[in-house]
Amino acid sequence: MKKYVGRIGILVALIIAVEVPAQQQVSHQYSAALVQDHDWSELTASMEKMHVAIGSIERSGDSSVDFVRMMLPHHQAAIEMARTQLIYGKDPQMRRLAQEIITDQQSEIELMQLWLKQHGPQK
Repeated sequence: MKKYVGRIGILVALIIAVEVPAQQQVSHQYSAALVQDHDWSELTASMEKMHVAIGSIERSGDSSVDFVRMMLPHHQAAIEMARTQLIYGKDPQMRRLAQEIITDQQSEIELMQLWLKQHGPQK
């Protein structure tokens, strides 16, 4: 009987030794999938928001004004997508690029807003 109990104990220990790491791996894969889903949903939400904003712009009759009005939500979406990359991205080159996009796009947004104040009818 002692041999039998001892073998069951060894069997249970082996099952635990195999099962626990397997559960941890599944848990890690599940967590990674949630992060991927979350970053993907943030990226697509940025694009959808941009499309709605661009779709709501009324034609002014001035192609330069229309260009700037449409570029503003485009640049804002780029900033939002870059921020998502900074939150979830791991690649150092892409993180650096995302930071540069944020800096450059914010500067260009400010320039376009100033230009619109000087040249475009306000709507």
